[in-house]
Amino acid sequence: MSKVPMSMILIFLCGLLIYCTPLEAQELYLLGGIIEDTASSDRSYTWSLEYMQALGEYTAISISWLNEGHLPNNHRDGPTVQFWGHTKRIYRQFVLAAGAGPYYFYDTELAKQGRGFSDSHGLGGVFSLAGFWYTESPWVIQLRSNLVKTNNIDTYSAVVGVGYQLDYSSAREPSSGAGPTRAKTTDNELTVMIGQTTVNSANSPESLSQSIEYRRGIARYLDWTIAWLNEGDNRLIRRNGILSQAWLVRAFFDEHLALGAGAGPYFLVDTHGNEDRYTVAGVITLSASYRFNPNWLVRLSWNRITTDYNRDTDVIMIGPGYRF
Repeated sequence: MSKVPMSMILIFLCGLLIYCTPLEAQELYLLGGIIEDTASSDRSYTWSLEYMQALGEYTAISISWLNEGHLPNNHRDGPTVQFWGHTKRIYRQFVLAAGAGPYYFYDTELAKQGRGFSDSHGLGGVFSLAGFWYTESPWVIQLRSNLVKTNNIDTYSAVVGVGYQLDYSSAREPSSGAGPTRAKTTDNELTVMIGQTTVNSANSPESLSQSIEYRRGIARYLDWTIAWLNEGDNRLIRRNGILSQAWLVRAFFDEHLALGAGAGPYFLVDTHGNEDRYTVAGVITLSASYRFNPNWLVRLSWNRITTDYNRDTDVIMIGPGYRF
């Protein structure tokens, strides 16, 4: 099995800290900009999706998915957890902050000559400086620079993005308390999804994917799921199997919107001609569901499947669910 358990450890250590901390401000950010390899000066795009939560008056923690774009020989992304220190508000709207933390990366390394590739995994660090402008609405503007240090390539990036205060108060600042929350974010859910599988390779072949998922709430911010996933049939994989994941979850907007991050094992069979490969891979998933009423929802999930035989995939799926 690959090194995926390290990425799971990062996510759930972050979740444990969040779970044990009184919930204060919660903010969701989408950031984008440019990135440069510090050694070769090659450039590409970069983007990240980030959830940030205050831990105290001057500290915060964030969990992010960082995508470092398509540099000539490296297509790298992965989850990061950062701890932040920040200033008081300047003129009630501006905040300066510095953050640092571990980065578990997935890197599709392309051969410098030919069409070969490999899916490498490793641990690095992310160091950030950021400025935040809190508007008179729930929206926040963020400007940030990141330095990423790893054992293969180091990068520098400059990004700008927009954020939303999920528990907003009208005082031009993040809310100081969350609203009332049920004993569990989730009761029971059954969801059917369809989507697309993309292999992380030189040519990124695609196929149709399907899934059936059962979800059950275990605690206030903890869910468990078991699912069958068929990743479809393309030039590199013909794969299906059973996934079991533990989830950190939180509901917002009167329980209508639920966000979650999950991780766990994937027991799969991958068919090549007349040969079947039976193995255990890892999966990390970011998911969001919108609950239309007490019974029905729609769920969008992005799964990263991590293998030890150079067949990592992204599986993006959407579908309806029933709550009971």
